Amino acid sequence: MAPLPGSAISAAATEGLGASGSVAPAVSAAQLAANKQAVLAFYEAGLNRKDFAAARQYLGDKYIQHNPNAPDGIEGFGKFLEFLRKNQPDSHSDIVRAFADGDFVILHVRKVPHPGDLPIAIVDIFRLDKGKIVEHWDVSQQTPAKTVSGNSMF
Repeated sequence: MAPLPGSAISAAATEGLGASGSVAPAVSAAQLAANKQAVLAFYEAGLNRKDFAAARQYLGDKYIQHNPNAPDGIEGFGKFLEFLRKNQPDSHSDIVRAFADGDFVILHVRKVPHPGDLPIAIVDIFRLDKGKIVEHWDVSQQTPAKTVSGNSMF
């Protein structure tokens, strides 16, 4: 893929990009579906049931956490679940949308920390290796009671 004339992007930086501009490796439809199912099962076991043992089976040997407020690693994820059990025992997350692209699964999530609370809008990005979750990024935003646009965040 050649850079656009006058572009600051070098040919070396774009080498290896596919037609879509994605660096995601080619993954079969079956593997995409399996990756998505693994992340959905992980989310249900970990974030909703807060069951570390059940969620652990979906994690690889390493787990890189990019959330600056959460501890890194597999043990860090276990500590995060302990925090949820103690501070948000009735929290529940509904997956609104799920996308798979190469080794990545992206979730659009509606989380209610405590019954009656306004939900939090979350986007979670997971990277998988050989069908196991090995890396995580997320962004979250408290939803307002009323939006300026009149549109839901979900």
